[in-house]
Amino acid sequence: MQTTKSVAVHFDRISFGYDETLVVKEVSFEIYQPEYVCIIGHNGSGKSTISKLLTGLLKPRSGTIYLYGHPVTKTNLKFLRDSVGIVFQNPDNQFIGITAEDDIAFGLENRKFPRNEMRAIVHNVAKQVGIEHILKVEPHKLSGGQKQRVAIASILAINPNVILFDESTSMLDPKGKIDIKQFMITLKNSGKSIISVTHDMEEVINADRVFVMNHGHLVRVGKPEEIFQDEEFLREIRLDIPFTLSLGKELNKKNPFIEPTLNQPKLIRNILQCIKNKN
Repeated sequence: MQTTKSVAVHFDRISFGYDETLVVKEVSFEIYQPEYVCIIGHNGSGKSTISKLLTGLLKPRSGTIYLYGHPVTKTNLKFLRDSVGIVFQNPDNQFIGITAEDDIAFGLENRKFPRNEMRAIVHNVAKQVGIEHILKVEPHKLSGGQKQRVAIASILAINPNVILFDESTSMLDPKGKIDIKQFMITLKNSGKSIISVTHDMEEVINADRVFVMNHGHLVRVGKPEEIFQDEEFLREIRLDIPFTLSLGKELNKKNPFIEPTLNQPKLIRNILQCIKNKN
């Protein structure tokens, strides 16, 4: 039996602009729970504005945003902020507490959780993201990847159903990027709706669906393999294909048995098999 997914987020003909210039134009989409969606587009495409609208930092000029069927209005912004968590681009901008533990507890303190319950939640989410050993550490002593894990733990502590990652891997080293991208998948598999605004085409490979923004319009929605098969379209809107697929295409020119693919392990297996066959 197929499980029916609920609609977590619904943008209904959303437009937004500064002065007379619209930067988001009649955008409509639905995001399900659970689901992992990547929003991509060149600079100025409107993707970052979408994230600000979703988190209530901006108010639509027209149209309605729904969360779990409820329209988002001035009177229920608390519902929005309890339902949607955000992990920002720069991990240094997210720290409030003196230690990692203080930072994770901050949202719970604001919600007046009892001390014992708060302590249990902090240690539980720290264990989920693998940072139990750094709870007493000051922020400036943490790596970028560790800081982002603390930020994720802070979000998990208040348990929103929707988590938005806003270019959250762009300032991390390669290991930090891999860790955070893998954790996005883990969160989706745990039942969350994950929305990632990103320039990282390798990350997009893992998404359930991809939303492509261009000049304020949502111009295409599809699975990663559907989006990346149209290279001419991507060139027109100044987006690259993932390195894995690009490498596969180049190798395919030399050896037709190496099939271009978005699946990195599959590409590696194909390359190794071709080497083995030659020997």
